[in-house]
Amino acid sequence: MPDMSRPDERSDARERALYLLYEAHSKGISPADALSLQVLEPDELTVLLVSGVHHNVERLDTAIAGKAKGWTLARMPVLDLNVLRIGAFELAERPDVPVAVVLDEAVELAKRFSTDDSGKFVNGVLSALVGELRPA
Repeated sequence: MPDMSRPDERSDARERALYLLYEAHSKGISPADALSLQVLEPDELTVLLVSGVHHNVERLDTAIAGKAKGWTLARMPVLDLNVLRIGAFELAERPDVPVAVVLDEAVELAKRFSTDDSGKFVNGVLSALVGELRPA
């Protein structure tokens, strides 16, 4: 796992991962292709998050859909869905990252880049996923 020392570097990496996942969606390309098209090589954490979401998208989407009461994945704003995917991936595959950090980072991304209600929505879905994706 990448050891990025400063929390703001990790926050920036999550933001870059969100941009790349959004770019892949808008261009109709795979997240792996979006990574490979970057002029500057992305940092380790960005690559880990984008690749992790890409390789686990079916499992992540199934988990998200199971907890997103009243919402289908198709109805969700693309940014919200990708924030949820990043958060769910971190819950499932990055046990070194505290649950509170995963939730806080995801909520902040949702608030900054999506709708007024996205922060609460993302927090609710990810909080519901903790028990399933982050066994005690």
